[in-house]
Amino acid sequence: MSTRALRLGVCGPVGTGKSSLIATICRELAGTLRLGVVTNDIYTDEDARFLRSAGVLPAERIVGVETGACPHTAIRDDVTANLLAVEELEERFAPLDVVLVESGGDNLTATFSPALVDVQLFVLDVAGGGDVARKGGPGIERADLLVVNKTDLAPYVGVEVARMVHDAEHARQGRPVLALSRTDPGSVDTLAAWVEDRLAHFRAGDLVPVDPGPMAAHAHPHPH
Repeated sequence: MSTRALRLGVCGPVGTGKSSLIATICRELAGTLRLGVVTNDIYTDEDARFLRSAGVLPAERIVGVETGACPHTAIRDDVTANLLAVEELEERFAPLDVVLVESGGDNLTATFSPALVDVQLFVLDVAGGGDVARKGGPGIERADLLVVNKTDLAPYVGVEVARMVHDAEHARQGRPVLALSRTDPGSVDTLAAWVEDRLAHFRAGDLVPVDPGPMAAHAHPHPH
């Protein structure tokens, strides 16, 4: 049984709503769980400032890491800066229940090292195109949870949410997919329940971090 916080990674391309998703989790769970957040940006602490201004947690519990390099590098190849930030939060505000680590916006290949996080979710959004889930990649295919975000925008961008979710479920071969909108209380409740379930498994000692990367299995059909 672990005595440290569950470390939850939130990853996905630029603009998919990672910071807003973290804000939603904090709003839902801060009343019952002790939370901290570490954000990643290349040259700024923009995401940390967004979350502080949203008032979802006490400002001192939200730390920004300036990676100075590709976001993928800081969450997978050399996690030192992020790991130190997480450990500092856990030490300053012990005991914490969950520390959320937000990747800087990257591409479909970015995933967290299991040396940094215990569980990770990958975020897509409908505004990125209904075909994105079919394109695959390690995060889409093997992250612990895939979130199809901003479903309320689907009518405005010509995306059929049910088809996008179906494609995602096919790519993930049974791993969970969540269609999410912060304006849809049911989907928000499902997200919060998923986090609480992962925390329960972590506390029980039966959550084993799984590395989604670095490459998803793939094949190219041969032309006839």
